[in-house]
Amino acid sequence: MADALALGRQQLDQLLADHRPSLVNAAPGHLTPASRGLFRRSYSVDVARLLVDVRPLRTSRDFRLLFTGQLVSLLGSNLTIVAVAYQVYRITGSSLWVGLVSFIQLPFLIAGSLWGGALGDRFDRRTLLVGVSGLLGATSLALGLNALGARPAFWVLVAMPALAAGLAGLSGPLRTAVIPALVAPDELVAAFSLNQVIINGATVVGPGVAGVLVATTGLAWCYLIDAATFFALVLATWLMHPMPPQGAHEGLRTLAAIRQGFRYVRGHPLVQAVYLVDLNAMVFGLPRALFPAVTAHLYHGGPETLGLLYASPGAGALVMAVFTGWMAKVRRRGRLVTLVVLAWGAAMALFGVVHVVVVGVLCLAVAGAMDVISTVLRNTILQTSITDDFRSRVSSIQMAVVTGGPRLGDLESGAVASLSSTEFSIVSGGLLCIVGVLALLRWRPHFWRETTLVDP
Repeated sequence: MADALALGRQQLDQLLADHRPSLVNAAPGHLTPASRGLFRRSYSVDVARLLVDVRPLRTSRDFRLLFTGQLVSLLGSNLTIVAVAYQVYRITGSSLWVGLVSFIQLPFLIAGSLWGGALGDRFDRRTLLVGVSGLLGATSLALGLNALGARPAFWVLVAMPALAAGLAGLSGPLRTAVIPALVAPDELVAAFSLNQVIINGATVVGPGVAGVLVATTGLAWCYLIDAATFFALVLATWLMHPMPPQGAHEGLRTLAAIRQGFRYVRGHPLVQAVYLVDLNAMVFGLPRALFPAVTAHLYHGGPETLGLLYASPGAGALVMAVFTGWMAKVRRRGRLVTLVVLAWGAAMALFGVVHVVVVGVLCLAVAGAMDVISTVLRNTILQTSITDDFRSRVSSIQMAVVTGGPRLGDLESGAVASLSSTEFSIVSGGLLCIVGVLALLRWRPHFWRETTLVDP
């Protein structure tokens, strides 16, 4: 596909050069058949340039396996995300408890991420990923068995997601860190864009399926299907080639390796800005802990509406992820990241103001589309500006930020809602997201002006 597109672009440029005089001088409505064919080919190539670049899937067998395994597993994981939130809210009737259950996962997530980063720079990443994926499947199985009981134990709803968060934190930086080794440097933006396609495709399909399963067959099936998808991920990962670490870290203790990673980040202002711009958006502008309350009290809906709210950001993100071909041409990536985070905050504030399901879904979809632009560009900036011997550790800190931020956001939005109202929590969070990114630019103004590290 990539070769065909490249050849098509060369041919189009030549045709434009050959036919430019006749095109310029042609009267409206009097284009020759050859000229009309040229315009059709021009339109086709322009559309192709907008679509996500699939070269990594064509050129790298290991990336195809990684892509397929993650796609299946992420579909199952999104079933569990919705099921846990719904089950906790059904038992407690409290948005604060939904936020607390998520927040409890944070220390496990951070510890797992940092540990995974240190291990990934010292041991074979494929072996680590296989083991962790199997353990993640076991936690979902435990949740499923608990849901099948006559009186499900609440502590299982707290403990198993926390353990799963630690394991997911461990595996996340490993998966991110292997991508630069699986694809060519000029395919890195495409690889991260494809990663966003499956992540957001799963967040669209998963919550919608979860809503249907909860309403028809019960919560247990969400967890059991998730467990099965993790074992599919184990198989796909095992079929990949070994991925030994680069550099010499065998004699370095785990805690010392983690400290080295933090020292590296402290000396890298651009990396700090990449982390903080995302943390700001996730803490203040992601009120997912309030979705059950919004569904019940503002929209007066049921599990299907809840699934729709969880799926909406992913729907917008999926559409944007498919049309990411243009991102490789963006030069001022830090500037574009800043602008889309501002748009994210505005969309979330509007979500809290207007209590109409259709408007709410559209706001969440717009926010999801902005997030995929931010994620692709932030990952590209990060992975092209660090050295490989620190790649897993820097990725582990990023994973702690990316997945820990939403959990801090769950606690923040749940706590504010319990002290005020659901609407105030959502609106104030969106506005604080806008204020936060403006404050970050004042502290790290070079992120807005950055050009040397963001050339395509």
